[in-house]
Amino acid sequence: MSAVLDPHDAHAHDHDHHAPTGWRRWVYATNHKDIGTLYLLFAFTMLMVGGVLALLIRAELFQPGLQLVNPELFNQLTTMHGLIMVFGAIMPAFVGFANWMIPLQIGASDMAFARMNNFSFWLMIPAAIMLVASFFMPGGAPAAGWTLYAPLTLQMGPSMDAGIFAMHILGASSIMGSINIIVTILNMRAPGMTLMKMPMFCWTWLITAYLLIAVMPVLAGAITMTLTDRHFGTSFFNPAGGGDPVMYQHIFWFFGHPEVYIMILPAFGIVSQVVPAFARKKLFGYASMVYATGSIAILSFVVWAHHMFTTGMPVTGQLFFMYSTMLIAVPTGVKIFNWIATMWKGSMTFETPMLWAVGFIFVFTIGGFTGLILSMAPIDINFQDTYYVVAHFHYVLVAGSLFAMFSGIYYWLPKWTGVMYSEGRGKLHFWWSMISFNITFFPMHFLGLAGMPRRYADYPMQFADFNAIASVGAFAFGLAQVYFFLFVIIPAMRGVGPKAVQKPWDGAEGLEWEVPSPAPFHTFESPPKLDATATKVIG
Repeated sequence: MSAVLDPHDAHAHDHDHHAPTGWRRWVYATNHKDIGTLYLLFAFTMLMVGGVLALLIRAELFQPGLQLVNPELFNQLTTMHGLIMVFGAIMPAFVGFANWMIPLQIGASDMAFARMNNFSFWLMIPAAIMLVASFFMPGGAPAAGWTLYAPLTLQMGPSMDAGIFAMHILGASSIMGSINIIVTILNMRAPGMTLMKMPMFCWTWLITAYLLIAVMPVLAGAITMTLTDRHFGTSFFNPAGGGDPVMYQHIFWFFGHPEVYIMILPAFGIVSQVVPAFARKKLFGYASMVYATGSIAILSFVVWAHHMFTTGMPVTGQLFFMYSTMLIAVPTGVKIFNWIATMWKGSMTFETPMLWAVGFIFVFTIGGFTGLILSMAPIDINFQDTYYVVAHFHYVLVAGSLFAMFSGIYYWLPKWTGVMYSEGRGKLHFWWSMISFNITFFPMHFLGLAGMPRRYADYPMQFADFNAIASVGAFAFGLAQVYFFLFVIIPAMRGVGPKAVQKPWDGAEGLEWEVPSPAPFHTFESPPKLDATATKVIG
């Protein structure tokens, strides 16, 4: 007690102002910046694991015939590639961005629930290990597709149970992360920062967090029903016992379609930060962007069955889901219009973050148009389960989510690390990725139009040329991401490179540019006083 009461010890809490060191700093991390870094590194690791599985798929499809893997292993690769990329790479990466940037952007000292933040990260490690380890279980990994459709899931080996358990853990992590983000944004904004003055990235994440809380329990319900079908004699999805496999599809896609927007809304937020910074103009139509984001979130709940046009749906149902799907293109189009209007007559420069943002807008729009084509039931019935669908969702998820992430990484990397990346290396990474991405996925549209079904390990000769081109592109794209890690990320993490100034981009606005680079371990310990725009600190 004497140590506590010692007057010379009045600043005993000062040790908190210095980052803890060694492994304890990371294992016991409660600082939002450290946890954000952990999420981003974890996501990149899973991106590499999922990428290796994708390259095995493309190596097998390089030419007709069975080269490397048998059809059973091929289906395991496609299933695990999807699960790892969606739940292990894209979602955790965006949560990493949220952890790093939301407290900085709203002037908060940290996330609302720091220890829960730590817990929600560390839950992901055993889940990821369980997913990857399922390859080594009897019968191999789950091979029912990432959607885990019954009745295939009812016939899988023990790895299916491990997969279901891993999904439950990842879902719990997502829900805790979402609660944290919502409470932080609603309760911890600096005085003067009203909701309609928040950066767009905070808005998109606030809406995404509500979506996550709404739909993760739906996925939990679907996979729990699968589990009880497998082990406890229920027949939810087993036709032999009076169950219905199509019911699984309805439940899964009621989760799955909002999930698609969970993976793209934070990307919209990042692009809405980067484009105004390099156009040196305010974001055009800020309020309409907020309302468009909310509209997308609400509409995402009423379009789920457009994944199911071939399941024997009545024509009235097909018409409803067709028109509601076309309707969701409107708020998405509003966003694209607003980004282009922001760039119009701006003094634009094309540093690496802006290249990725413009690349995102261009390629994501192509993905959006192919989605609009698939929304039409008579066309979709022909394209269902072909490579046209594979091309569509990779244009939305790789060119959408991943390209926006790269934009955000290059944009905020000087703030995170305190050093500037090499502009030449960043641009090389961009062009290498952009060209190889299109070489990989653009030919898949033609494969789908010609009728090549997805998830097949072999194919007839007429599909050979486009498959060979796609496989070469895929290996080039994978190599580009290895280059990015070795020559952009590792030097930045080691502090190699010119020192970054507090605000490296002329047109950047927001509270994150009011703190030094790198951002100190503790920021905004007392709430900042904001100017009228809520983008600068006064006094």
